[in-house]
Amino acid sequence: MSQAYRYIRWFNQLSIQDIPLVGGKNASLGEMYQALAVEGIRVPNGFAITADAYRYLLDQAGAWPRLHELLDEVDADDVADLARRAQQARDLVYAAPLPADLQTEINAAFAELQQQYGEDLSVAVRSSATAEDLPNASFAGQQDTYLNIRGGHGLLDACKRCFASLFTDRAIHYRIDQGFDHFKVALSIGIMKMVRSDLAASGVMFSLDTESGFQDAVFITGAYGLGENVVQGAVDPDEFYVHKPTFAQGYRAVLRRNLGAKKIKMVYSDGSTREPVRNIATANAERRRFCIADTEVLELADYAIKIETHYSRPMDMEWAKDGLDGKLYIVQARPETVASQRSGNVLEQYRLLEQGVVIARGHAVGSKIAAGKARVIASVAQLSSFKPGEVLIADMTTPDWEPVMKTAAAIVTNRGGRTCHAAIIARELGVPAVIGCENATTAIASGGEVTVSCAEGDAGKVYQGRVEFEVLRTDLAQMQRPKTKIMLNLGNPELAFKHSFLPNDGVGLARMEFIITEYIKAHPLALIHPERVQDAAELEQLKRLTEGYEKPEEFFIQRLAEGVATIAAAFYPKPVVVRMSDFKTNEYATLLGGRWFEQDEANPMIGFRGASRYVHPAYAEGFALECAAMKRVRETMGLSNLILMIPFCRRIDEAERVLAAMAGHGLQRGDNGLEIYVMCEIPNNVILIDQFAELFDGFSIGSNDLTQLTLGVDRDSEIVANDFDERDPGVKTMIRLAVEGARRNGRHSGLCGQAPSDYPEMAEYLVEIGIDSMSLNPDTVLQTTQRILALENRLRR
Repeated sequence: MSQAYRYIRWFNQLSIQDIPLVGGKNASLGEMYQALAVEGIRVPNGFAITADAYRYLLDQAGAWPRLHELLDEVDADDVADLARRAQQARDLVYAAPLPADLQTEINAAFAELQQQYGEDLSVAVRSSATAEDLPNASFAGQQDTYLNIRGGHGLLDACKRCFASLFTDRAIHYRIDQGFDHFKVALSIGIMKMVRSDLAASGVMFSLDTESGFQDAVFITGAYGLGENVVQGAVDPDEFYVHKPTFAQGYRAVLRRNLGAKKIKMVYSDGSTREPVRNIATANAERRRFCIADTEVLELADYAIKIETHYSRPMDMEWAKDGLDGKLYIVQARPETVASQRSGNVLEQYRLLEQGVVIARGHAVGSKIAAGKARVIASVAQLSSFKPGEVLIADMTTPDWEPVMKTAAAIVTNRGGRTCHAAIIARELGVPAVIGCENATTAIASGGEVTVSCAEGDAGKVYQGRVEFEVLRTDLAQMQRPKTKIMLNLGNPELAFKHSFLPNDGVGLARMEFIITEYIKAHPLALIHPERVQDAAELEQLKRLTEGYEKPEEFFIQRLAEGVATIAAAFYPKPVVVRMSDFKTNEYATLLGGRWFEQDEANPMIGFRGASRYVHPAYAEGFALECAAMKRVRETMGLSNLILMIPFCRRIDEAERVLAAMAGHGLQRGDNGLEIYVMCEIPNNVILIDQFAELFDGFSIGSNDLTQLTLGVDRDSEIVANDFDERDPGVKTMIRLAVEGARRNGRHSGLCGQAPSDYPEMAEYLVEIGIDSMSLNPDTVLQTTQRILALENRLRR
C-alpha cells in the first residue's frame, strides 16, 4: 500500500509483537498474513486502526475525567449499577467526534482496499483490545464486531460503535476479574474484507479438544452462513475431529463427526431492515448434511496444525468459507486459554453416586458436576434477579451475561455449541455448562433444585433434584508405574480423550457393542437387506438413519470406524485391543430391524454368539462390515496401534475359519503389524492353549465367561447368582494355567473381566502368577494401580 498513515497499519506491516499498538486480534492477523501465506494459509487482507487512534479520539473529546468518574468506583457485582455506568461510558465514547484527520485516513485506507477487491467490497469491523487474546485471558466476545459494512458513513459509525464497545458491561466486569486497569487497555479496530460465508459456511476450531485438554486432536465446528451464530452460540453446529499424529504421517481422514441441528444461518440483509445482516431458517436439506466436505475439514486441520506450530502453543481459530471463490480463510487466531492452562499433575474426577431423572440433555462443557436452584432468565433485563450459587437457565448465554455467569453454579442453554463464546467463558470460569438442550427453558422450572453433570462424556445432562456426587483428586506426579501393565476397559468413545489422562498402558478391552448400540442403532443385516424388514415404521427409521450416505452399509462402516478410531486415537501409540462384536441373539434382536434376522434361543449366553457368528451364513455379511470398518481404522486412518480380538472362540477349526475370513476381508494377521488376539473364556481355550497360541498373538482372559463355564453357572440367572464367584479355586486355577500357557508360547496374557476391578485380592493374585496386563474399569485404575505397586514392592523384597 502506497500512502503513509499515522493511525493505520496494514496487515502486512504487523506482527505478533505489535499487540500494544493494534491489540491481540489484529497483531495475530498481521502475523499470519505475513508469515503463513507461504504455508498456504489464506487470511483476508485488511488494516488496523491503531490504539493510538482510540487515545487520540478521547484526548480530543476531553473524555478521560468523566470516564474515571464512571469507572474508578464501579462495583462489578452490582449488576444494575454496572449496567448504568457502562451505558454512560459507551454513550460518552460514541458521542466523541472522530477527528477529521482520522476520518480521512480511514476513508483513504478503505479506498485502497477497494482497489484490491473491487468497488463492491464489504468489510468486517472488528474490535482488538490491547489486552485481548493473551495466553492467560481470552477476552472472548467482550467487545463488538460489525459485519457487511460498505464504507462511507456506515464505516465511520461502525468504528465509533466499536470504540465504545470497550465499555460493555461484560468487558468492564471481565477486566476487573482479570485485574486489568480500564485505562491501560486501549482498543484497536480491524477492518478486513468480508469472506462471503453468508453463501457458504463458517465456524470455530481449536488445535486441541476443548473439554478434555487432549492435545493430539484438532476440533472443528461449523454451520451455514456468517460465523457470528457459531461464535455467539445461537446455533448448534456440526463438529469434526482430526487426529494430529496420523495426519503428520500423511493419513488424511476425519477421525469423528457429529451432525449439528444448524436451524438458522446469518446472511446479508435483503434491505428490508436497517441491519446489514439477518438470520433466516436453514433449509431442511442443508440441516441434514454437513456444512463442509471431508476435504475441507482436512484443509482446516492442516491450517490449525500449521498455526499451532507457528505460535508454539494450542490455538483457538475462526474460519470462513467464501461462497464465491469456494476457498477457506482464517479470520482470527488467538491462544487457547483454558484447557492448555490446566495442571497436568492433579487428576480431578467427578462421579455421580446415584441414578437420577434426566430432564434435559445437551453438549457438555467441562467435566464437572454441580447442583443448585434453577433460575430461568429470559433476557438481560432479568439478570439482576439471579442469585449467586443458582443454576442459570437461558435460551442462550451471550457474552453480555458474563457478570452473572461467574457466580452461577452451572449454566444450561437451549442453543449453542461447544465452541461458542458462552462455552469458552464457562470453561475459563470453571463453571460446568450444558449447551444446546433445545428445551431447557421449558423443561426446567425456576426455583427447583437440579444437578448438572458434564462428567459422563460429550452429552451433558440435567437431573431433577439434587443427585449425590463425589470429587476425587489424585496427584499423578507422585504415582509410579507398576511392572504389570495396567490397561483400561472402555466402550464409550465420548470418554476416551478424558480417560487417556489416567495412568495407563493402553486399552485392554474396547467393546464394539456400545458403539453399535449408541451410534449405529441398527442391525447390520437390516442395513444390507432392508427388503427383509416387514415393518413400515422400522423401514422409515432405517431410511432416516442412513440419509446422506451413498449406501446404508457405508453408514455402518463409517460410524463404527469413527467410534473405534476415537478410542485408538486417544491412546495412540499405546495398544488398543478392540473386541469384535459379541452380542447375544436376544441383544441383536433389540437393534433396529434386528428381530427380522435373529432366532429365539433358550440360552443365548452359550448360543449363537462371538466367533460362531462370523463365518455362519446367518451373519457373515454383518461380520464383513465390521472388518471393513476395522480395516479403515488401521489403513485409511493410520491407527495401527489397533489390535483385533475374537470373542467366544470355541474350537481350533472355528478359529482357523474366522482368521481366513478376516484375511479375505483385508485383515491378514501380520500385515502392517496387525496382531489378532483371542478371548480366553472357554475351558477349551485353556486346555488347548498351545494350539490356539499358534493362531493368535495374545490371550485376553474373560473372567466372567470363564467363571460361568468353569462352574456351570449362568451369569444371567438370579437363582444361582450366589454361586458365581471369580475367586473360586477352580476358576483361579484355570486363569493360572492360561497365563502359564501364554508365557510358554511367548504370547501376551491379559485379563479384561470385572474381577480385578471388583476384588482387590484378584488383582493381587494376577500379579503373583505373572500376568502381563490387566484391564480395569476407569474408576478403579488409581486404587488398583497403587495396590499392585505395593504388592510388587513386597514381592521384590
